[in-house]
Amino acid sequence: MRSMKGAARTQAKKRLFRKVKGFVGGRRKLYRTAKETLVRAGVSAFRDRRRRRRDFRQLWIIRVNAAARELGLRYSQLIAGLQKANIALDRKTLSEMAIADPNAFAEVVKLVKKALGVETAAA
Repeated sequence: MRSMKGAARTQAKKRLFRKVKGFVGGRRKLYRTAKETLVRAGVSAFRDRRRRRRDFRQLWIIRVNAAARELGLRYSQLIAGLQKANIALDRKTLSEMAIADPNAFAEVVKLVKKALGVETAAA
């Protein structure tokens, strides 16, 4: 007698339909369409997890640049000065400092200016 998938197929379909809950129309109700949509959704999710990291880094750089320019430094000078002053702060931390604690950020910029030898009297 020919063996059939039976319960295993039903379980696989149930698993798939649980994953596509919330999709619209045939993408939720039709097996083949749901399966295709799920594959494409997985591709987008994989790509966009990496994309999100890029976008956040870009945002942090923009924020740090704006805050640094208010204190008389360009972003590139700030980063170079941090390396020269041996201060290990990443862009996310600098961004949070610039927003939440501007005084601490100003102190960091002061240290950077000292390391670079930039005049602080003008700032």
